[in-house]
Amino acid sequence: MDKKRVVITGMGVVAPNATGLSQFEEAIKAGKSGIQFHEKLEELKFSCQIGGVPKVSQNVMDHYFTALEQRGLLATGLIYGGIAGQEAWADAQLEINEELDIDTGIIFGTGVLGVEKLREAFYKIDDKQVRRLGSTSVLQTMASGISAFLGGKLGCGNQVTSNSSACSTGTEALLMGFERIQYGKAKRMLVGSCSDSGPYVWGGFDALRILPHQYNDRPEIASQPMSATAAGFVPSSGAGALVLESLESALERGASIYAEVLGGHLNSGGQREQGSMTAPNSAAVISCISEALRQADVNSEEIDLINGHLTATAMDATEIKNWAKALGLERKDFPYINSLKSHIGHALAAAGSIELVSSVLELSRGFIFPNLNCETIHPKILKLVKEDKIPRELLEKKVKLLAKASFGFGDVNACVILKSYDDE
Repeated sequence: MDKKRVVITGMGVVAPNATGLSQFEEAIKAGKSGIQFHEKLEELKFSCQIGGVPKVSQNVMDHYFTALEQRGLLATGLIYGGIAGQEAWADAQLEINEELDIDTGIIFGTGVLGVEKLREAFYKIDDKQVRRLGSTSVLQTMASGISAFLGGKLGCGNQVTSNSSACSTGTEALLMGFERIQYGKAKRMLVGSCSDSGPYVWGGFDALRILPHQYNDRPEIASQPMSATAAGFVPSSGAGALVLESLESALERGASIYAEVLGGHLNSGGQREQGSMTAPNSAAVISCISEALRQADVNSEEIDLINGHLTATAMDATEIKNWAKALGLERKDFPYINSLKSHIGHALAAAGSIELVSSVLELSRGFIFPNLNCETIHPKILKLVKEDKIPRELLEKKVKLLAKASFGFGDVNACVILKSYDDE
């Protein structure tokens, strides 16, 4: 059968540096940091007392949630994902009807949902107040709560599900939705991911001593991807959402098109060959990138920009080395590369989807957002990439082909190739 072309017609985002698509575009162009000091983390004696938490006003809450839905709503991931998903739907100029939309589905992932609500539930159950948990406790604490919420809000009758693959969740969701449309099983898919914020999500990482504790008094400079002084990733949270649609459907309804999804690949390193729960198997990473290029029918020399996973850890140099091997390009031939984590930290399960939104904005608006906190690039990286390909200031530049990858806890990988849309 002929595979259908798949395009992106809507986006939504809730990020530590901005809530809403237009505000987010302004923030990443300006290099606005979303990382702040949090007194609660200091009170709890965290080593790392900084993080990225989105700001959501009451006006925004009232726009996207009813008063009943807001009652007892503690699951921050559900709030972020609910806003981003509905914004993407509206941005795609899709209507919400009483009739079931059997042509549209949802794949919206998360890592863990409703930790604060679970904590409340434990206390109330232990105090024999189980009936006071509230009518939304199940929705807020089940892993598929976010896709179920959006499915009901939007009336989607195709596949509605949640995926969970750590840091690669959002990129994986996009590729799963892409394939569903490509093979004619849906006309449209709302895809994305979200992550809760706060100490009960971030505590395990602080216990592992992999978060930067040196910058509690200077939070905006703490996240330093590709830097020689990188000291660990800064935890953050939020959500990103994208409406994928068959080109045929998008043209039929006269939708605006941001970009085209050409293809991609998912795999795992199996925690073999130096791969582990926290470190990627480089052979699998290289294979994932190479196969993504093959699936997209793209030559590596055509890639203009890489939006990397790049977490501000010792693995950044390894990631760049893997990109160089997969692309067969070094130094002057290596494409531009940037990392949104320098702006907002590592949003865990939400990272891939928020970074995908930033990638599509770069393609559709013709710019490359700056890498922050990268005054001194790691010397191992400079052996493979020319310094001017790691921009520290905003570049107004046409980007035609972009590679976005996410590499997750558990040695799982996802890579997608995106193209600026033209109607040739």
